[in-house]
Amino acid sequence: MKNKPGYKTTEFWLTTVCSLVGILYASGAVSPEGSDGVSKIIALVASVLAAMGYTVARAKVKSGS
Repeated sequence: MKNKPGYKTTEFWLTTVCSLVGILYASGAVSPEGSDGVSKIIALVASVLAAMGYTVARAKVKSGS
């Protein structure tokens, strides 16, 4: 079975959406009422972890073939 390119996978698109939402929230472009600095830091950390998770998942797929 041939591996799909990364941009054609569901993980890629989910990670991209999570990262963009986290970055927008952390930057203050999207901020719900009552947001504070701690929640922005949490959003930034969540987006970084999502990107790292995608990278690890793709590395496992690529090394398995």
